[in-house]
Amino acid sequence: MRTRDVGPTVRTLSTSGGWNVAPRNWFLNAAERANPVSELPVWTSGNLAEPLIHGVAYFDRLVDEVEALEAGDHLFFTDWRGDPDQRLRPDGPTVAQLFARAAQRGVVVKGLIWRSHLDLLAYSEAENRNLSETVSAAGGEVLLDQRVRRGGSHHQKLVVLRHPRAPERDVAFAGGIDLCHSRRDDAAHRGDPQAVQMSTRYGAHPPWHDVQLAVRGPAVGALDTTFRERWSDPMPLDSENPLAYLRDRLRGADLRPDPLPPQPADPPPCGPHHVQVLRTYPAVRPRYSFAPDGERTVARGYTKAVRRARRLIYLEDQYLWSTEVADLFAKALRDNPDLHLVAVVPRYPDVDGRLALPPNTVGREQALSLCERAAPERVHVFDVENHAGAPVYVHAKVCVVDDVWASVGSDNFNRRSWTHDSELSCAVLDETRDERAPTDPAGLGDGARLFARELRLRLWREHLDRDPDGGEEADLVDPADAVAAITAAADALRRWYDTGRAGPRPPGRLLPHRAERLPWYTRAWALPAYRLVYDPDGRPLRARRSGTW
Repeated sequence: MRTRDVGPTVRTLSTSGGWNVAPRNWFLNAAERANPVSELPVWTSGNLAEPLIHGVAYFDRLVDEVEALEAGDHLFFTDWRGDPDQRLRPDGPTVAQLFARAAQRGVVVKGLIWRSHLDLLAYSEAENRNLSETVSAAGGEVLLDQRVRRGGSHHQKLVVLRHPRAPERDVAFAGGIDLCHSRRDDAAHRGDPQAVQMSTRYGAHPPWHDVQLAVRGPAVGALDTTFRERWSDPMPLDSENPLAYLRDRLRGADLRPDPLPPQPADPPPCGPHHVQVLRTYPAVRPRYSFAPDGERTVARGYTKAVRRARRLIYLEDQYLWSTEVADLFAKALRDNPDLHLVAVVPRYPDVDGRLALPPNTVGREQALSLCERAAPERVHVFDVENHAGAPVYVHAKVCVVDDVWASVGSDNFNRRSWTHDSELSCAVLDETRDERAPTDPAGLGDGARLFARELRLRLWREHLDRDPDGGEEADLVDPADAVAAITAAADALRRWYDTGRAGPRPPGRLLPHRAERLPWYTRAWALPAYRLVYDPDGRPLRARRSGTW
């Protein structure tokens, strides 16, 4: 069911006598979305959302679903990077093989991949082009999309699979996992045999932590709309790169998207989850037809949810480094004396080098310092390692607020993701109450919700080496107990290292994160570089001046 309700805040009474969660208390309404041109619904109900933790789980599910597609079915995808030779299972198929075989069976295969900066700058121009050409040669159509703000990227990771003759089988995948090297890792975090080049501190095969969401129900239609709006936008694909346009013309590249088949009706309801699709599109010229002033529902959606937080905000994020984002958390911490912020971030940036490393470092140090000044005893930041002591690169973009509202997406907690690049996230509210005490940790009447709480607990069980089936979580449910438990585990592991690794290694993989403080003379040039290049602002001038999203 698609929802366009913009009424006042309410609570609804369930048949069991308890309060149901009211989506309008947590989700953006139509006015708050502030993009009336888009066909995207405000939110949808009757969905079933499932977190797929780690690339191994996602890739395995993707192979099953794509191989089941038949002639006339739809396979639409967007991505930041696509490596055609990336194996989705140890013995294949590769990404290119999976999608090309679908096209050869008569599946309608359409894709939009960011054109990318040059490989010389450690990006993926050649890989993305090769995937485009391979799948297109098999009968699909995969376009290189550079309709971005200058210096920006298309960062959405989305696969939509539609069965027009059997809509109950429709499924979409959205989150943080690209179809490329380094992503096929599992809970052991030994890394993907096919690795991208990163900081040497992560080794030859960087351990990788990530999350993708599998969605069924009417939300698939909303994600289908997201793809179709980008595909059908009349802006030229190479609008920001005339040299690339000339090169593409000489190569005979496909620069005009063919028409898509008619959009099927939304799949039928199949679960208890409300899903709101949140996006970022920058303000660009020429304007996006579906977002003339850009869209910042990612920033607005997080802002509304964080302002409702009372006990616990849990984050996993690759780039927690903007003061504008940190201000949101700092204010919530100041306003709510029982609120804790727990964040899991990478131990090191993904790049090395005297020029690249300081701008990546200074933004995080600045943001974490701002939060810690607001509530020194209630901000808890950790990084992750595997059991061999190798650091794990945290690429996940997950947020859980008070075990009620949860999101999984492509967006990081920085100004670039909230204003400048294209991003895509799914926020989830579950109608199913979680009966484990405390049943209403925030005390606002929403009640803990099964999806949000179980997502947080699944991640914490892994990070703390607890029983994956939930047999050792008595101290992880209540927010105060949970913060004490996760902090104690990380401190115990740190003491083990500090005392020369005497005795058996304590359980758990988290360590307290130590943000590096750069000397003043490095900050003097790194901070402007970070603000201008690494974390730019894609808002219209009016929004920048007013400090709003």
